[in-house]
Amino acid sequence: MGGMETTGGNQLIRDPGTAAAFARALHETPGDFIGRDPVPVLSFEPGASLRDRREAFGAVYGAIVARTGEPTLHGGSARGPDIRWRDPRRTVLLSGAGTWALLSVHDTDLLEAAERRSFDWGGAWSPAEPHDVGLLPYLWRLDRSGPGEPPADYPTGRPVAGLDHFASALELLLAAWVEQLPVQVGDDWAAFTLTSSADRGRRFHLSYARGDGLLVSVDDRDGGDSPERGDLMRSRGWHSHDRGWWQAEFPDPDRPHTAEAARTVLAELYARGTSAPSQLRVRDASCRDRGTLLLPGLGVRT
Repeated sequence: MGGMETTGGNQLIRDPGTAAAFARALHETPGDFIGRDPVPVLSFEPGASLRDRREAFGAVYGAIVARTGEPTLHGGSARGPDIRWRDPRRTVLLSGAGTWALLSVHDTDLLEAAERRSFDWGGAWSPAEPHDVGLLPYLWRLDRSGPGEPPADYPTGRPVAGLDHFASALELLLAAWVEQLPVQVGDDWAAFTLTSSADRGRRFHLSYARGDGLLVSVDDRDGGDSPERGDLMRSRGWHSHDRGWWQAEFPDPDRPHTAEAARTVLAELYARGTSAPSQLRVRDASCRDRGTLLLPGLGVRT
């Protein structure tokens, strides 16, 4: 196939148009390709920023959508995007794998059964173990009733083992949104609310959109606005105070900012008495109120 070169045991498709033609072939004649290794269609620069990764991926994704049509399912993992053209028979998968973006086609039942096992049995079993949220098949999934047929249900994932693991999962999810959402949904925002049974009535709100950046806030309307209160909240990582809500804003976020946002939420949870992820709940997850947004990578109740 023109436009390819050998890299190790695989062939890298360097031209977006050729990648789009290959995606169309996977979509129309999957039997010729099921069982074969994924084919790289993009090589990311090692250490590239989230902005650079999404800009590089956008050219390939745009060409594939122009040739094959909108996907059935949007989404992404800690390793890159996870986008699917799915029906009950076959799933064409455009996925990130660290420094690569890959195209492949799979038997739908076999792929989803293997992924369900990863969600059901993967992850640390105690807070003392290192978390492995980054190895999950995907952290977020968006179903906007695109062409094809979505699954009847989705894995929920096993709960994270400790609050530090939750903070790591949150950091990975926010970084994935910054890298992946603008390419897949343009300027649409994604957001959710976080609550804790240890501090009933308190709400955290987390959102990201390309035009607005990353915003994390907490309801502190019962905390007053004294200078001492301001010093305390800033010591936990909050930036500004507006009508009873403390906020941390990152207009052009990259990995250090998603890590800071997660640390700020964790510090506030600890300070207000939360001691275990079983006390947490994610509510009102949405991507501009269009479709169903799932966040299995967070490892807490929804």
